[in-house]
Amino acid sequence: MIRGRVQGVGFRHFIRREARHLGLSGWVCNLEDGTVELTAEGPAAALERLRAIAGSGPGSAKVTQVSEEWSEGPPQFQTFEITR
Repeated sequence: MIRGRVQGVGFRHFIRREARHLGLSGWVCNLEDGTVELTAEGPAAALERLRAIAGSGPGSAKVTQVSEEWSEGPPQFQTFEITR
């Protein structure tokens, strides 16, 4: 979960581009309360990099908090997409 000024600033498109570049799969979406939810899977190093990227966001964003949960399991996603 990413909180701050993260909607209306291209945050989801930024995350999708960066996640695909890192070879990750999953999804990102806006929530009604103004936060962005992100689920990603892939190698731990790439996930840690995406977490750092999400913590800064694109230039027009102002991230105030990133909450995360880590788990292991079989792959569930083929690509990285923006969802509703």
